Amino acid sequence: MTGRALRLTAALMSAMLLAGCAAEDSAPEAWHGGRIFLATGNTTGVYYQLGGGYADLITRHLPGYEARAEPTGASVENITRVASGDMEIAFSLADTAADAVDGRGAFDKQPQPVRALARVYSNYTHVIVRTDGKIGSFADLRGKRISTGSPKSGTDTIAGRLLTAGGIHPDRDIQRFNLSLPETVKQMRAKGLDAMFFSGGLPTPGVKDLLSSAPGTFRLLPLGDLIEPLSARFGAVYTTATLPKEVYGTPQPTPTITVANVILVAADMPEQLAYDLTRVLFTWQGELIQVHPEAANFNRSSAAATRPIPLHPGAQRFYRTG
Repeated sequence: MTGRALRLTAALMSAMLLAGCAAEDSAPEAWHGGRIFLATGNTTGVYYQLGGGYADLITRHLPGYEARAEPTGASVENITRVASGDMEIAFSLADTAADAVDGRGAFDKQPQPVRALARVYSNYTHVIVRTDGKIGSFADLRGKRISTGSPKSGTDTIAGRLLTAGGIHPDRDIQRFNLSLPETVKQMRAKGLDAMFFSGGLPTPGVKDLLSSAPGTFRLLPLGDLIEPLSARFGAVYTTATLPKEVYGTPQPTPTITVANVILVAADMPEQLAYDLTRVLFTWQGELIQVHPEAANFNRSSAAATRPIPLHPGAQRFYRTG
């Protein structure tokens, strides 16, 4: 067995021991057996932290359902697993999700049947370089050893697009490594890499650990000048923001590129379940903020603005009626 089947084995064995004859007036069977798996990202990223918190809220406040967050390679993988039924909920960057809906990029000519529950916080693009690597500008990344994130991740997508927008071919002009965030941090410390990309919320635990463990060894590269060529080539899903110096204790603020995150589900999820999952997200948002501060950076108005990714009808109903 693989994937979802392996994760369900223990739960099903326990259920078989307790199962009896169903009464005629019993409640309808929960979708997917009442098991909800959340596709998140690297274990040292914000997706994984918030996914764990959201799973806990679902388990405690949605009768008949038990949820668990699963580490993954992030956006592209998450979308394909939700679309295939292997996972029920996915975190994704909005640019990757838009590609999935339209059948572009990593989903070329294969539109994915996913819908949004909410637009949540924005990811900040971190490009971190070694201070001894002679990288004074984005153009200096040419020829360097660079991790562009886990394969099939939103980080890998935006890294490739930023490099292209900056006139650097992501496969020919650099030594490209597709590494998870923990492995990327390890290689940066060991001088196995000159630079790294990561798209995440603030603060991203793995990034914070890297920058705080060796002050002066690494620095964040400013990216604000890339917004025009990036948007011209890939559309208006990207924005600019300043990464405050207080977040990682850097000497100065860093202009960078941001992109929104979305929470996705399969298009065939029952409407009532999608409504309830959205309701849980907002009713107990205060508890999620205690898990990670990025959970404070969205509200009902902003969360409904998921275009071009369609909202699930259940989520639409929540935003319309509460």
